[in-house]
Amino acid sequence: MDLLAHLEAYVATAEEAGFSRAADRLGIAQPLLSRRIKTLEEHVGGSLFDRSRRQITVTELGVLLLPYARDVLDRAQRLRQAARSARRSRVRAVGVPADSAPAALARVIRAGTEHGVTLGMRELPPLERVSGLADGSLGWALVRAAPEQAGFRVPLGLASAPVPDGAGSGAGRRTVHLEELRPRRARTAGRGTAPPLLLLTEDQVPYYTDRLGRAAARAGLSEERIRPAGPAATALAETLAGHALLLCAEPFARQHGAHWAPLADRALHRGYDVSAGRDRGGAGEVPHWLAALLASAVGAVPHRRGGPAPGEGSGAGYGPGPGAGDVPARLAARG
Repeated sequence: MDLLAHLEAYVATAEEAGFSRAADRLGIAQPLLSRRIKTLEEHVGGSLFDRSRRQITVTELGVLLLPYARDVLDRAQRLRQAARSARRSRVRAVGVPADSAPAALARVIRAGTEHGVTLGMRELPPLERVSGLADGSLGWALVRAAPEQAGFRVPLGLASAPVPDGAGSGAGRRTVHLEELRPRRARTAGRGTAPPLLLLTEDQVPYYTDRLGRAAARAGLSEERIRPAGPAATALAETLAGHALLLCAEPFARQHGAHWAPLADRALHRGYDVSAGRDRGGAGEVPHWLAALLASAVGAVPHRRGGPAPGEGSGAGYGPGPGAGDVPARLAARG
């Protein structure tokens, strides 16, 4: 028995003093309303209405139970309202990279509030963002994709130790080709080795490491030169000390005072899409206002899908700056 439906029939009939008017109020057929009241009377063990007169009246038992029935219906209504409010205000987790800009994430959170959605940012590695979408623990996430196929692109470059004052640090920047990282003169024992190229966790995804490995091989760099960065703070310390080069986006490098020069090969840049998690067994949707705001948190800009194939990047858009310090070449020649 649907107790709430039967109690609604009982209360409506008592308040309308008639089966026909009560059925119209509830939007159901009168025979169905009569059956519900009869079933409820069997459930409580007594008649709720006196049907012997021209106009039905509530029995003594019906009068006694009426306040309790109204209370149950009122509580059920408050329960439904609380559930709706909870659905509207529940926190939707959003998976973002660890190097996202806090101010940009704050704009995402505020936009969510304006659209009636409470957002919670979760910094996660790339593969965990994908798995979070699959298992429903994330509502939305920035996910890595090949840059030529992605909706957004982040130029990557090499961070290195700051250029000393007077060495041209403010004169501009030039694109860097991996070939420039090869040693420029023969080394002798005891004079050191070429600095490693460190990869942040954000770039330790299979398709990217494979692509970078192939590009490094074409450039004549040994596999040993490319290493996982480990904790970002440690990688930055080694980079700022001049002991390593760090592959990263420009905002991340500038934020920590490192020199930065963009990679010429656009196939080695980052690509991102904003994807939705599973929602009640189906694929969710990405709100129109969310994608661009999330992309801005990692410095990404919209990108036309289907761009150059891997290895065809020309570095256009990053023309060499006059007098720019050749920091990667300088480091490559050290030792």
